[in-house]
Formats: sequence, C-alpha cells, structure tokens
Amino acid sequence: MAAPSLTLAEAAAEADELAQRGAERELANLRSAWGDEVEAEARSSNYQERAVAYRAIGQFRFRQKLELLRRGLEDESPACRGSALVSLELLSRDAPGPVNAVRPLLHTLANSDPNAAVRRLAILCLRNGSPQRDSIVLLQGLAEDDEQDQALRAAAKRVAGDLRKKAAR
Repeated sequence: MAAPSLTLAEAAAEADELAQRGAERELANLRSAWGDEVEAEARSSNYQERAVAYRAIGQFRFRQKLELLRRGLEDESPACRGSALVSLELLSRDAPGPVNAVRPLLHTLANSDPNAAVRRLAILCLRNGSPQRDSIVLLQGLAEDDEQDQALRAAAKRVAGDLRKKAAR
C-alpha cells in the first residue's frame, strides 16, 4: 500500500523516475497502490487536487486512464486542462493513439481555449499524433493568423512543419 507520508504528487514524481529508468515492476506496484487515489483526486471539487491527478496520469504512465484524462481536457480549470495536456503529450510520445483518440478536442483547445498556455500545450500534443490533414491545416491557419499571440503562432508553425515531414515519410 502507498506510504501515508507520500502525497500523490510525490508518488507521481517517483513513478515518473521509475518509468524513465525502465523499472516496470516497481512502477506497476506503485500504479496499483495509487490508482484509486488518482481516480479520487481527479473527481475532487478542488481544482488543485484535480490538476495533480491529471498530471499524475502521465507520470504513472496510466494508459488505461485515458477516459479520465479526456475529462481533464474538458475541465473548467485551465490548470486542470494544462495538466491533462502535459500527461497526454507524455503518453503519446511512443504512439499516436492517445492524441488521435482526442484529436477533435485538441483542435478545439488549440483554436479557441481562453487560456494561451492551454492552447500552446494542445498544439504541442498534436505533434505526437498522426499527420492528418485537418490538423496541419488548422495549425497552418493559426501560424499565419496575425491576431494570434507570437508564441502560439511559432508553436503552430513548428508543429505543422513536423507533421508535414512525418506525412512525407
């Protein structure tokens, strides 16, 4: 069972360390000890607790919690949406499936989220997805839109270029 002295954030950091080292057995043990806690905190009324839980999903490499992560992408709190996007980016580094599963939601976040950081994170997540034309067109449009923030335009341009290169392979 999880050590009571650890917080979810600390356990998640430990899980991330184990995953980076390739310590699969220890990571699996930590996942089983903390899985219920992640679920509970993701349902908390406190946005800070939800944000920690959504971030922990990626740190624990909880691929079976993608539906919970989707809820994080739709959370009212920008901190929660951002944490969910950080986890999604982490979980999609090796395979495009997680990004492809929520592509329309990522398009909405990238195009119209009221929080600029959330928009940039959604754009970065799209880089790990399959190079689909609708994503490339959206990103090119954002990159060329003078009304957009410079950092967002630069991120959109870079990711659109990466997706075009991926499509050409």
